[in-house]
Amino acid sequence: MVGRERELRSWRTDGRLALAGGMVCVCLAGAGCSGPGQGASVEGAGGGDPVAVLHRAADRLVAAGSAKTRTAMQMASGGTRVTIRGEGVYDFGERLGQLKVRLPQDPAGSSEHRPITELLAPGALFMKNRGAGVPDDKWVRVETDSLSDGNLVTGGATDPFAAAEVLRGTRTATFVGRTELAGVEVRHYRGTADLARAARGASEGNRKALAAAAEGFATAEVPFDAYLDDEGRVRKVRHRFSFSNGREDGTGTVDVASTTLLYDFGAAVRVRLPEDQDIYAGKIAAGPGDPGEPGEPDGGTGGAVDGKN
Repeated sequence: MVGRERELRSWRTDGRLALAGGMVCVCLAGAGCSGPGQGASVEGAGGGDPVAVLHRAADRLVAAGSAKTRTAMQMASGGTRVTIRGEGVYDFGERLGQLKVRLPQDPAGSSEHRPITELLAPGALFMKNRGAGVPDDKWVRVETDSLSDGNLVTGGATDPFAAAEVLRGTRTATFVGRTELAGVEVRHYRGTADLARAARGASEGNRKALAAAAEGFATAEVPFDAYLDDEGRVRKVRHRFSFSNGREDGTGTVDVASTTLLYDFGAAVRVRLPEDQDIYAGKIAAGPGDPGEPGEPDGGTGGAVDGKN
């Protein structure tokens, strides 16, 4: 995958998804070929059984092809609360995405960190402007299944497809009601997902990462609020994660609320993964979402991440 360049251009034509180079019909085993197809509405005010609807949500995104995304990750620990924001695009078919992630201002509010460019790929996260000591023209690569949180938190933004695949682990859910989100009618669901169960049902690219998160978080149960449109696609999902940073002063638990917004389905996505020679091979401090005191550029852990692994 290194050095590859992918571009997806899609649009709606008579309720079907047209892709450059021909028509593609997606029918995933997890959703079943008898379910509502792309461009069809999910039946009923609540779209059917909430658990079943949420289990299919990630497959609906694959059928949609791509989307623009905005992310927000709020961390709270020891009375400190910070928010990291991101914006970009994601190709659900290729599992490739690009985000610009902005760290919070310094406490005085007088200076800003440079935005971090993140490239998302199956099993890997690439970051530029990642930390002190990394040359400006180099990328840092992290193997996501080696992270105790499966990269649901480490990068400061949850991979949009991983966020949807967490819903495959939904154990309980209720239909809250219909509402409007950015001018789109959506169905609001509230429930709890189990990360171990999500890992078993996830795509190959997310299976190991979600399994690592199931072991690494304080609890494998993830409360969520999900907003799906009438085609069953995720428009917004908010997860609440909790993990321990090993402190002994009573501030050892970090609570994280990760929100992912998806819109403009069918947007063009162009992601070029870095060549081997462009990847930094040294050691760097832990990242913006790594366990540690939120708000510190190095996560406050004093840990290290291998630029190659």
